[in-house]
Amino acid sequence: MSNETKHPAADATAGSASRQPAEAATNAVASAHDVPGDWRMTRVLWPLMLASAVGLVPFTIYSTFLVPIADTADAGIAALGQLRGLGGLAALAVGTALAPLIDRVRREWAAAGGLAVLALSAAFGATGDFLLLTAFCLLVGAGTAVLNPALTAAAADRFDNDAAAGRAATLVTATQSLTALLAAPLVALPAVLWGWQGDLWAVAAIAGVLALYFALRGRRPQRAGHTTGRDEGKATRTGYLASFKSLGALPGVVPLLGVAMLRTAAFMGYLAYLAAFYDERFGLDPGLFAVVWTLSGTSFFLGNLLAGRLLSTERPRVSSERLMTLALLVALAALVGVFFAHSLFLALPLTALVGAGHATVAACVTTLLVRRCGPLRGTALSLNAAGMSFGVFLGAGLGGVGLALGGYPGTAAALGALTLAALVLARAVARSAPAGE
Repeated sequence: MSNETKHPAADATAGSASRQPAEAATNAVASAHDVPGDWRMTRVLWPLMLASAVGLVPFTIYSTFLVPIADTADAGIAALGQLRGLGGLAALAVGTALAPLIDRVRREWAAAGGLAVLALSAAFGATGDFLLLTAFCLLVGAGTAVLNPALTAAAADRFDNDAAAGRAATLVTATQSLTALLAAPLVALPAVLWGWQGDLWAVAAIAGVLALYFALRGRRPQRAGHTTGRDEGKATRTGYLASFKSLGALPGVVPLLGVAMLRTAAFMGYLAYLAAFYDERFGLDPGLFAVVWTLSGTSFFLGNLLAGRLLSTERPRVSSERLMTLALLVALAALVGVFFAHSLFLALPLTALVGAGHATVAACVTTLLVRRCGPLRGTALSLNAAGMSFGVFLGAGLGGVGLALGGYPGTAAALGALTLAALVLARAVARSAPAGE
C-alpha cells in the first residue's frame, strides 16, 4: 500500500507514535534540569545533614564546658584553650594531605572514617585526662577535615545537574550554620542530667552509629550512570600529585580558594574581638552580648540558606560570581562600619549585615566549587576546608596586631584589608567564568 492511499487513522496513529518518544525525551530532559525543592532534598539528604551537624558538636561541648573540663583535667584554662588550636592545625594538615583521596574512595566510606574518628575522639575526651584531651582535640580536627568535604561532595553527587548539586551542597553547609547557632543550648540542657562527660559519650554513640550506617551504605552497588561513580572513576585515574595540578588548571579555582580563606580570616578575626568591642564601646556584659551573638548567627544561617536557594537554578538571575562580589562589598562596608559605630542601633544592623554578607560569599564559593570542579569537587572542598582552618588563625592574629597598633580602627583596617584582598580575587574568579555561566 502506498503512502498516498494509507488510511487516515493509520496516519494519526503513526503521528502519535512518532511524537511520544520525542515528548518523553523532552520530559526527561526537563526533569533532569529541574531543581527539587528544599524539603524534597532534605528527605534525600537528611543522613548527610545529620552527620554534618554531629561533626560540630564535640568542639561546641569543649568550648561551652571549658571551665569544668579544666577542673576535671587539673589543668589551666589557657592550656586547654591552646589544645583547641591544635585541632585547627590538625584540620589544616589532614585536610591538605588527604584532599585528593576524598575523590579516590566512596564518599560514604570517607564519611564513615571521619565519623569513626569523631566517635573515638569523643570517648577520649569524656575521660577528662589531659593527654587524652590532647588526643581529643587533634582527632576532632582530623576527623572533621575528612568528614565535612566528604559529606558536602556526597550531597552534590546525589543530583545530576549542576544547579541541584550546588543547592544540595549549600544545604549541608546551611545545616552546619544552624548547628553552630543552636548547639550551645542544645548541649547545655542534657548536661544538666549527665554532665559534660555524658554529652561526649552521647556524641561517641551517635557518631559510631552513623559511621556504621555510612560504612554499610558504601557497600551498596551504585546505579549505572550515577554521578558519584562516574566522577570517582575519573578521579581514580588521576595520580595524587596530579590531582592538585588538575585542580589548579581549572578556571578560577585557585583564586576561589583564596577568596574562601581570606573571607574566613576576616570574619573569624571579627568574631574573635566582637564581644570585647561591644563590652568596651556599649557596656554589654556576656548575658546581653548573647543577643548580639544570636543576631550574628541567625543572619549567617539565613544568608547561607537564601543565597543557596537563589543560586539553585541553571541560569540564576544573578550569577554566583556577581553575587559573591556584591556580598564582599557589603561585608567590607559593614565590618568597617561596626568598629566605627558609636550607636548601638547602628552597630546591630551592621553586625547582621556582616553575618549575612559572609554567609552569602560562603554559599557562592561552595556552589562554584561544586559546579566548576566536577570529578575533583571532593579534592576542592577538602582544600577549601583546610584553607578556612588556616584563615581562622590568620584572622585572629592580624586582628590582634591591628588592635595592638591602632585600637579597634586598627582591627577594622586589618580585617578590611583581608576582605579587600578577597574582593580582588573574586574579580579574578569572575573573569575566569566559562562562557556558559
